[in-house]
Amino acid sequence: MKALIDAQIIYQGDTPTFAVIPYDSYLELTKEHRVTIPHDIVEIMVDKNCNLLKAWRIYKGLTQREVAEKAGITQAALSQMEKADNPRNATLEKLAKALGLDPEQLADTD
Repeated sequence: MKALIDAQIIYQGDTPTFAVIPYDSYLELTKEHRVTIPHDIVEIMVDKNCNLLKAWRIYKGLTQREVAEKAGITQAALSQMEKADNPRNATLEKLAKALGLDPEQLADTD
């Protein structure tokens, strides 16, 4: 973990009460806790019996073609990934970027 050299300490009297850190430092500190899956995604997965990838695509209102083009893969490849288990890490990163997500939000860890 990176040291917090640039923290600003706020005192109430002589007592340190708050530490203010740059937002990038905050994100680094909370990285493992900021991955979330909205309830709407879970509902889509249940209602449509689909994986996270397809649920996110539906939630974002995108077609397979749109996501595939943004990710630099074919629509047929994306279709197969929406029917199968998790894609490879490199592909997962491309898909996450295309959908505006963190790769962890597409990783099905069941």
